[in-house]
Amino acid sequence: MSKKNLVILSGAGMSAESGIKTFRDDDGLWEGHDVMAVASIEGWHKDPELVLDFYNQRRKQLLTVEPNEGHKIIAALENQFEVTVVTQNVDDLHERAGSSNVIHLHGELLKSRSSVDENLVYECRNDIVLGDKCELGTQMRPFIVWFGEMVPMLDHAVPVVENADVIVIVGTSMQVYPAASLAGFAKSDTPIYYIDLNPTVNDAVSHLTNLTVIKATASSGLNQLEEILV
Repeated sequence: MSKKNLVILSGAGMSAESGIKTFRDDDGLWEGHDVMAVASIEGWHKDPELVLDFYNQRRKQLLTVEPNEGHKIIAALENQFEVTVVTQNVDDLHERAGSSNVIHLHGELLKSRSSVDENLVYECRNDIVLGDKCELGTQMRPFIVWFGEMVPMLDHAVPVVENADVIVIVGTSMQVYPAASLAGFAKSDTPIYYIDLNPTVNDAVSHLTNLTVIKATASSGLNQLEEILV
């Protein structure tokens, strides 16, 4: 008997329990910076040194943290399901916990890329500085999808959601598009579980007829969900 397809849509709240700060604080700043200054293509063109430093600091922090219980529960669900994780997070905590099929919508912090050819991607665990060049001789940049850029992995994620037997939304406000639109591609009868401490039942999820909301942190909610599913 084949396993059911379980799709996890994860966001910043998924990694918060590991010590990684969520996307932006209540004041709209990200680590003290205006989000558009460090997470937009305009910000990159205006001050690439600031942007490089910002992601260098994020990369250093990532290398000091570990997957939390929620990441491990998701990885363990592969014993019962065909699990695909579609994450807005740029960390590698899902992979480190043991998840074998992860789609990163917004890029990966531990990779770098050419600033002119998005297909030239490199492993990266050290700082990127001005003057670091790709094989084409142009500046290296973080392998991050910024505001104002296309989300190429979205095309990979849509058919995964369309074919899901069960969907779990965890640690995301469902307010950042186009990622928030993914749940809309689910079949009308697909059971969807939405785990969040402060769930936002907005246009992205309010139309879903088979929606169960679990108001909890990622780890706590996934613990509850594991009992339901397994």
